[in-house]
Amino acid sequence: MSKKLDDFRLRVAGKELVPLVIGGMGVNISTTQLALEAARLGGVGHISDAMMPAVADDVHGTRFVSEKLKRHRRNVKQPDKSGVLFQLAQVAEATRLYVTKTMERKQGPGLIFLNCMEKLSMGNPKDTLQARLKAALDAGIDGITLSAGLHLASFALLADHPRFRDALLGIIVSSVRALKLFLKRAARVNRPPDYVVVEGPLAGGHLGFGLDWKKFDLKAIFQEVVQYLKKEGLPIPVIPAGGIFTGTDAVEYMEAGAGAVQVATRFTVTRESGLPEDVKQRYFEAEEQDIEVNMLSPTGYPMRMLKNCPAVSRRVRPACEAYGYLLDGTGRCSYLETYYQAAQNGGADKLHEIQKVCLCTHMRRYQCWTCGHYTYRLKETTRRNPDGTYQILSAEHVFKDYQFSTDHEIALPEDREP
Repeated sequence: MSKKLDDFRLRVAGKELVPLVIGGMGVNISTTQLALEAARLGGVGHISDAMMPAVADDVHGTRFVSEKLKRHRRNVKQPDKSGVLFQLAQVAEATRLYVTKTMERKQGPGLIFLNCMEKLSMGNPKDTLQARLKAALDAGIDGITLSAGLHLASFALLADHPRFRDALLGIIVSSVRALKLFLKRAARVNRPPDYVVVEGPLAGGHLGFGLDWKKFDLKAIFQEVVQYLKKEGLPIPVIPAGGIFTGTDAVEYMEAGAGAVQVATRFTVTRESGLPEDVKQRYFEAEEQDIEVNMLSPTGYPMRMLKNCPAVSRRVRPACEAYGYLLDGTGRCSYLETYYQAAQNGGADKLHEIQKVCLCTHMRRYQCWTCGHYTYRLKETTRRNPDGTYQILSAEHVFKDYQFSTDHEIALPEDREP
């Protein structure tokens, strides 16, 4: 009889969990509702802390964005953004509010983690990162996954927090080299990570590879990480991510020594996902040729997205006074610089030549449409409605399909899911 993912368990924090982790997709695509479903079903769900003040405004009716804009309104038309900073107290308050409200609703045997996108430098990178991380621990999050431009000193920023050794702390890497560097720094505070997510080249959003991503293979990198940890005598669960589309894909990794698998693409189009309904349909409709890896992100990292998304064709005025999540410690951002350069050299007529996107604004408006490589296969997972649209599945349906399916089969919904 073929094995199912449910035949395995993730053993962590004294628990035995369904070894399925839903990745932390921002901005609020991995919603509270999605994470709660994963926990209820016995797995691990992530919420994302990407642009948390803006997300808190949407979900809980706060006014963090408008208050920040009010403080910096006089600077809106100025290219110098060095003085545009987040107030640390508000950053922490937004995180505590969102995480607390999420954890208060948690039911079931599973866990909820926060995916911390460390590349969101926010004008004062170290201080804002520390505020975000500590606030999440204050609010009772089960664990934190450090991602998106791994900050080697992150554990040190938390070392004096009372939950530093109790909460689960994990990292996302795309190579053994990155893992070695992080472990070396973590040794200074005698705190190894509780789990390691190995993200391969088929993942969605920002990639830990160059434009030569096709040369790399998740299975090979995963095995290198497993063997390295084994050699070092470190019993840390390794969780592969990126391109794991069926339950059988997951089983193959479990049989090869994985502690669990992390998935995301199939959950982007569930009812609980934060993507707007019309964008979910665009994901279903996508063909393989509609998906590209480009260098449009101001972070300098390659990014996988649907190439017909609005962010590719629309150049907008930087909204740093309201958002400014990618401003570095000197108030710089590559989109900001190219925007004002174009404005000086021809104004609006030159904006289409800018080779970057305003990630903050477009992510806030759900116009980036970042996606995993296998997004074009989503249409295989559901049925079409009489009007040509695709049925939206529940997170529970997708979770249980991963958990119980065999032989690379995908469980389609009933002719019409209620």
